[in-house]
Amino acid sequence: MRAKGSNLWASALRDAAPTPYWTDRLDRPVAREPLSGGESTDLVIIGGGYSGLWTALLAKERDPHRDVVLVEAGLCGDAASGRNGGFCSASLTHGLANGAERFGAEVARLERLGRRNLHEIEQTLDRYDIACDWERTGELSVAVEDYQVADLHTAAEDALDFGHDVRLLGRDEVQAEVHSPTYLAGLWDTERVAMVDPARLAWGLRAAAIRLGVRVYEHTPAVKIVRDGSGIAVFTPFGVVRARHGALATNAYPLLRRLRRYLVPVYDYALMTGPLTAAQRASLGWDNRQGLGDMANQFHYYRITPDNRVLFGGYDAIYHFGNRIHSDLERRSATFEKLAEHFFATFPQLKGEVTFSHAWGGVIDTCTRFCPFFGTALDGRLAYAAGYTGLGVGATRFGGQVMLDLLAGQETERTRLRFVRSKPLPFPPEPLRSAGIAITRWSLARADAQQGRRNLWLRALDRAGLGFDS
Repeated sequence: MRAKGSNLWASALRDAAPTPYWTDRLDRPVAREPLSGGESTDLVIIGGGYSGLWTALLAKERDPHRDVVLVEAGLCGDAASGRNGGFCSASLTHGLANGAERFGAEVARLERLGRRNLHEIEQTLDRYDIACDWERTGELSVAVEDYQVADLHTAAEDALDFGHDVRLLGRDEVQAEVHSPTYLAGLWDTERVAMVDPARLAWGLRAAAIRLGVRVYEHTPAVKIVRDGSGIAVFTPFGVVRARHGALATNAYPLLRRLRRYLVPVYDYALMTGPLTAAQRASLGWDNRQGLGDMANQFHYYRITPDNRVLFGGYDAIYHFGNRIHSDLERRSATFEKLAEHFFATFPQLKGEVTFSHAWGGVIDTCTRFCPFFGTALDGRLAYAAGYTGLGVGATRFGGQVMLDLLAGQETERTRLRFVRSKPLPFPPEPLRSAGIAITRWSLARADAQQGRRNLWLRALDRAGLGFDS
């Protein structure tokens, strides 16, 4: 017999479209023609998400005469770039704590470069008139358990040490910002995160790159990349692209064998409500429209859209044996019901009043350091960036700069960074990979249920430099 609550969640999800809200638009761009025959170019970019689109745009800005071709397996922005929460962060390292733990004294430079990167993203949107609902709202981290209040105080002290504009909020202050009985305290980072419509950002970058002369071929999957004379060749079902250099920007879909040991695809899920009425909107407060996230290991992220919908995602992060990726895995009713239950626990004033218009999932490329890594292959003719772990909306632009620096053989402030020169520890092969991820996920859930206390497994990962702390 189904519990009463389960019936409520199922009812709220009954009419949810199993597709990302952001790309479910009548005004989405018309697909570009696939490749037909061969191409020769200076630079070929494989992948049409943020990473590839930023690289294409930056390449043309650096040298307007450079010939650039981009091939995308589906539609530009349809994968992770068009289905995330739309949090564009200045952090390049998946948070200050994660960066400080892994890169030590270098983190101050990374924080400065990250802030500059966010500012330059904003300038790019203005320069190319990219309309993507950019809002520099900041992000509000909330404590929903007693032990998390102390974590917020520590995070505030660290942030202030690095010159961040943050505000520590007590129970009454945080509930005055957003009305949820679950909030015990909050930390508002006021300037280092912007909210954005993720699909419109991708579509705008695509349009800008095309205006600058980038030739974009969609529905053109790359199946093989090889060294070819003094350059490289990218094989597709419809022809071969030959180029002096290439940039691999496929993230969770690595074409290079060497990258597969560093990356795992993890499924993340999100819900979107229908538009709230004026009364429902007023019941939330949320006048400053910050992005929101809680402090749990299995955390939720959520935000409000310009048309007064609420996106609510996170919590479950699902890995499938053998790095399996399939469109069927984007729909997981158990996770959708769990997210709906958590949504109404967070905002009980909306229980029975609000339904969800969309429910979807997508793949995040993660690595053992939880932030991107970089490198070259094919004798330096191909550069890559991967491992963004869900924080690539902003960091992919930095990754594009790094790839172009590496291909040019330039020593820059970016390429001198240990962050750029080092690699994460690889994941073990199967079946140890699945077993390790499952034990870690179970342990993180136990820590959330036991006031943050980390068990022997998590403490061992911390000592090995594999603990998640961002």
